[in-house]
Amino acid sequence: MSEFLGFFETMPVWQKLGWVVFCIALFWVLEGHYKDVKIPYKKGVHAKTNFGFLSIVMVINVLFGLATAGVFGWLSDTNFGLLPVIKAPTWLALLLSIMALDFIAQYGVHYLLHKIPWMWRLHMVHHSDKHVDVTTGTRHHPFDFVLREVFALIAVIIMGMPLSFYLFYRILSVLFTYWTHANIALPVAVDKALTYLIVTPGLHKFHHHRSEPWTDTNFGNMLSIWDRLFGTFVYGDPKQIVFGVDRADHLDDQSFITQLGLPFNSLVKQPRGKNE
Repeated sequence: MSEFLGFFETMPVWQKLGWVVFCIALFWVLEGHYKDVKIPYKKGVHAKTNFGFLSIVMVINVLFGLATAGVFGWLSDTNFGLLPVIKAPTWLALLLSIMALDFIAQYGVHYLLHKIPWMWRLHMVHHSDKHVDVTTGTRHHPFDFVLREVFALIAVIIMGMPLSFYLFYRILSVLFTYWTHANIALPVAVDKALTYLIVTPGLHKFHHHRSEPWTDTNFGNMLSIWDRLFGTFVYGDPKQIVFGVDRADHLDDQSFITQLGLPFNSLVKQPRGKNE
C-alpha cells in the first residue's frame, strides 16, 4: 500500500497531464459509439471553447500546487488533523480521506455554488453548456475553480492527510469528472444500480437540466451517498432533460469570451429566491 501511494507523490507532471488527456480521449471515443443525446452540434468548436477554460485552470492549478506544498509541510510538522488522532490503518485512513474530500471539496462546495448568488454566477458558466459531453468537465470559470481548490485544502487540513492521499484522490476525481459528463448511454437498469454508490452519466445529466428543481440536485462527483443522505438525489425521466441554464440561454454558449464574462454580465438575472 505504501509503495502504491508513494507512486502518486513522485508522479511527474507529464504523467498527470497524460492522465487528463487519456480520460478525455477515452470518453470522447466512447461517445462516438455509445452516444446518449443525439442532437447534432459542432463537437470541435464546442471542445475548443471548453478547452479554453481548461488551459486557464491548469495554470491556476500550478499556482495552487505551491500553496498545497506549504499546507502539507505544515501538517507534517504539526501532526494537525483527525487522522493523526485516530491512528487508523492506512486503507481506512485513505478511505476516510477520499470521503472527506468528496463531501467537502465536491458535494459541499458544489451545493454552495448553487445556493449563494455570487457563487452561482460563477458556476453558471459550467451550466450554460447546451451540449453536455466529456469536454464539459473542463468548463469551469477560473474563480469557480479557485473556490473548489480552497475547499479541497480545507478538507486536507481537517483530516490532516498525507500528500499521497490527496494526489490519489485527484487522480480519481479527474476520472469521475469526465465519466459523469460523458455523453454515453448505459442500460437504464445498470445506470440506476450504480447510482446506489457512485455518480453516473445518466444521474448527472439531471443536474445539467436548464431549470430548477433538477438543476439543484445531484451535486455529487464520485459518491452518490451524499445526495441520497441530504435529500438532493433525483432520477426522473431523462427524455425531459434540456441542457443549458434558463437565465443565460440568450448568450452564446460557444463563445469563450462571452462565457468568461458571464458572471459579470448585467443581462444575466438571478432566479427568484437568489437575489443579490
